[in-house]
Amino acid sequence: MAVQAGAKDTKRARGRPRLEDAAAIEERLLDVALAEFLAHGYGGASMRQIVRAAQMSRTTLYARYPSKEALFRAIMQRQIERLSAFAALSTANGVLGLEEGLESYADRSLAISLEGDGLMVNRLIHAEAHRFPELGAAAAERTELGVAQIAWFIRQRADADGIPCRDPVAIARGFILMLRGWYVNVMLDNRPVAEEERRAWARQATRILTAGRAEW
Repeated sequence: MAVQAGAKDTKRARGRPRLEDAAAIEERLLDVALAEFLAHGYGGASMRQIVRAAQMSRTTLYARYPSKEALFRAIMQRQIERLSAFAALSTANGVLGLEEGLESYADRSLAISLEGDGLMVNRLIHAEAHRFPELGAAAAERTELGVAQIAWFIRQRADADGIPCRDPVAIARGFILMLRGWYVNVMLDNRPVAEEERRAWARQATRILTAGRAEW
C-alpha cells in the first residue's frame, strides 16, 4: 500500500503545477527577464540567458512568451499594475475634488517614475525606442492607460460639480503629456529630484490645467 501511495504522489507531481506554483514561476521569470533587460538593454537581452538564469526550459518560456517583444510587454504590464497612480485619485471616503485629485495623481505618478525599476525601465525605453519600435508601442500603451484614468476622473468630477467637460480625453492627454515632459527633462538631466521640487511641479501643473476649466 505504501508503494502505491508513493506512486500516486509521484504521478501527481508530474501534472500541471498548482495555481500558486504557476504564479511563483511567472513572477520569477519576469523578475529574471527584467534584470536581463536592464543589464543588457533590449537588443542585448538574451532569451537563452533568461532561460538559464530562471532555471527553466525553453519550452516553458516560449509557451508563455513566444517572443522577446511579448516578454517585454508582460514586464511593462506588471510594472503598470504594481505602480499605478490610480489609487491617488480617491481616499477611503470617496473620490477627491478635481484639483486635489489631479495634484495627488501627478505627485504619485512622478514619484513612481523616479524610483527604482520604474526609472530604469523608462531609461531603457528612452534609450532604445528608436531602434526597437515595440518599446515605444509598449510605452504608448502605458500612456493611454494614464489618459483613460484621468479622463474617468474628470468625468466623475464634471458630474459631481455640475461643470460640463466637452472632451475629457483631450484634457486628460494634455495633463499626462505635461507630466511626461517634465519627467523626461529630469530623466535626461540625470539628477536627483527632491520631494519638495516634485510636489511643487505637481501643484503647478495642476493649477495650470484647472485654471482653464471653464473652457473644457
